[in-house]
Amino acid sequence: MTDDERAIRELVATWMSASKAGDTETVLSLIADDAVFMVVGQEPFGKDVFRAASQGQKDLRIEGTSDIREIQVLGNWAYLRNYLTVTVTPPGGAPIRRAGWTLTIVRKTSAGKWVLARDANLMTKVE
Repeated sequence: MTDDERAIRELVATWMSASKAGDTETVLSLIADDAVFMVVGQEPFGKDVFRAASQGQKDLRIEGTSDIREIQVLGNWAYLRNYLTVTVTPPGGAPIRRAGWTLTIVRKTSAGKWVLARDANLMTKVE
């Protein structure tokens, strides 16, 4: 495994642990300012919409797993194919489980840090 592949895996691990801890600022630090997110049933949206949605989720408990199936590094860009399982539990509510594939494009900044640039998230609700 290359140093870049290790760093990209660490980005995903940090994202997952920060999400579980409710640490929105750490998650936002992993996202490029011009990032684009694509999810089922919505128009693509950017970091500002992601930030606003995250602020509305502060009281939720989020737990998940990531199973990276492929990483391809192409210079200062890379993509990863990942299978995510996420359980979101609202205060006093029943857990909602979602699972599915993501295809994420990351890029290396001039400071050498990998950040999420594009993300296509195909997770759906699991009964």
